[in-house]
Amino acid sequence: MSETRRGTSQEQESSPGAERARWNPRRYKEWVPPAVVVRLLRDRRVRMPLYAAAALVLAGAAWIAVTGVLARNELMAAQRSLETLRRHLAQPAATPAVAGGPPAALTATVQDAVRDAGGHAARAHRLTTGPAWFPAAHLPVLGGPLRTVRGIAEASARLTHDVLPPLAHTVAELDSTGTDDGRHLDLSALRRVAPLLEQASHSASRVRADVDGLPHGTWLPATDRARTELARQLDRITPLAHDAAAAARLMPSMLGADGPRRYLAVFENTAEARGTGGLPGAFAVLRAERGRLSFEHFGNDTELSEAHADLDLGADFNGLYGPSAPTRTWANSNMSPHFPYAARIWAAAWQRHSGQRVDGAFGLDPGAVAGLLTASGPARLPDGSAVTARNVVDLSERASYALHPDFKRRKAYFLDMARTVAMRLLGASTDPTRRTALFSSLHRQLGDGRIKVWSGHAAEQRELLARSFGGALPKGSAPLAGLVVNNAAGTKLDYYLERRLMWVPGRCVDGRREVTVTVRLANRAPASGLPSYVVQRVDDPPYDTRPGDNRLLVSYYASAGATLSGATLDGRSAQLSHGTERGHPVFTLDVELPAGAARTLVLHLLERPADRSAFVLRQPLVLPLRASALPSGPCTG
Repeated sequence: MSETRRGTSQEQESSPGAERARWNPRRYKEWVPPAVVVRLLRDRRVRMPLYAAAALVLAGAAWIAVTGVLARNELMAAQRSLETLRRHLAQPAATPAVAGGPPAALTATVQDAVRDAGGHAARAHRLTTGPAWFPAAHLPVLGGPLRTVRGIAEASARLTHDVLPPLAHTVAELDSTGTDDGRHLDLSALRRVAPLLEQASHSASRVRADVDGLPHGTWLPATDRARTELARQLDRITPLAHDAAAAARLMPSMLGADGPRRYLAVFENTAEARGTGGLPGAFAVLRAERGRLSFEHFGNDTELSEAHADLDLGADFNGLYGPSAPTRTWANSNMSPHFPYAARIWAAAWQRHSGQRVDGAFGLDPGAVAGLLTASGPARLPDGSAVTARNVVDLSERASYALHPDFKRRKAYFLDMARTVAMRLLGASTDPTRRTALFSSLHRQLGDGRIKVWSGHAAEQRELLARSFGGALPKGSAPLAGLVVNNAAGTKLDYYLERRLMWVPGRCVDGRREVTVTVRLANRAPASGLPSYVVQRVDDPPYDTRPGDNRLLVSYYASAGATLSGATLDGRSAQLSHGTERGHPVFTLDVELPAGAARTLVLHLLERPADRSAFVLRQPLVLPLRASALPSGPCTG
């Protein structure tokens, strides 16, 4: 019995299961990962494919590195070509073209620059596509910069293929739109390019959206900076494409393709601030028929001082501006920053005065005229003196008051200046050697809000309201920061007015965002030496003033739904009046601004939360507004 048990025990000890269960350090070491790798690498059947895969990865990395550098060089070359394009479009032609013919050299330069940029961008796009780039760009984390580079190259190729060629083609058309007499635009050419510009506008929007969808923050800062720079350039090009498409739709009818048109062009003197810019002064009646432009009448503000506009602009408008009688007082006709209100008042006043109906109105200031004279060249006054881009602002808003202290002589001088400048610009618009630069400058002034346009035709006006040059006070729920000043003293001291605005979002309280708005105004008028007409006040305040002191109605246009929780002026509590315009709360304070002084107004607001910073409304005055609006975000929790 014992032998049998011993034998059974020996059989169990020597069985295969027992052998496997027994601890064997040597065999364990053979199966740890490093050992497995070593054994596999000793196997030729495994080693060769692994080496091939490693070589393929290294080759792919090398290919990406080399083609990435080449693509960067191509994109830099494309950027240089586009800079050449921008430089030539911004400057008038150096030499006149053949009389009556297009400036072929400029047209060829523009088209060559676009073609070169397109070729470089297309090569950059090809270099960043293929079997190496695609999988590498989709690697988690590591592929972010490669995805950005691919996106930049593709966006550049689409930009130079789908967006810029139609714009360059339009330049060529504009250069050749003079008819046989060379004195007016061929409006049919504008209608021919309209579909191309419409397509370019849509393409620009799609490219901008795609660039915004690229990775914003990767482990390679250089690619992030390149994406940001491309987005910044697209932020300039996309509105340009939109405006060009809108102009091609609007210009033929507005320039008389379907019948004669008349417009009232009003020059605003920004030395005395008004809501849309400056005090309405000299004006002209412009006629457009089949692309031919001519001036029918020039006048100054005294001609329309008694003209009343039979117009009702609503209870909100009357509540804010009624005491200033804007529909019965030409000097106060544009206190609202919403340009269509001023334009409708001007058109109605002119019809009441002359019996003539106009189809629209323009507003422009000396800053806009300076920009246009850069392209057209100087204008020559009857006395032989020149009005140039450098001196027109100073002449019209400062020096003229010292040169012509007599009121009637000064009004005649302003009228001569308006007539001379208008005829110079009209001549440049029909000069093929200057037309492209003039239109380029015109677009800049429209974008800066120094030239504003209103149409009395409903379909055209709907289009204009969507463009910056329509001069509309924005509607909607988007955050708004609007500082608007109206001169309340009757002085011409706003030539020296400095303005600063800061919009700072704070914490959320009961689902609403705290916002602090800081406005700083400074009167930089010299202590002496100014003509009496410049410093003379017509408001007769109940307190002592000195020459050079100014007074402003300071209005802040807030986001829709905003409420004012408190305000201070120079640290002391201030009570502001309240109104509403186009859905925006308007808070106004009467501020005395002594010569050489600066005053600070702080508003504490509660606004609806938004995921963007405020849109800054920029009233065009002599000195530009210095403004900052910090990023905001939705309220959470």
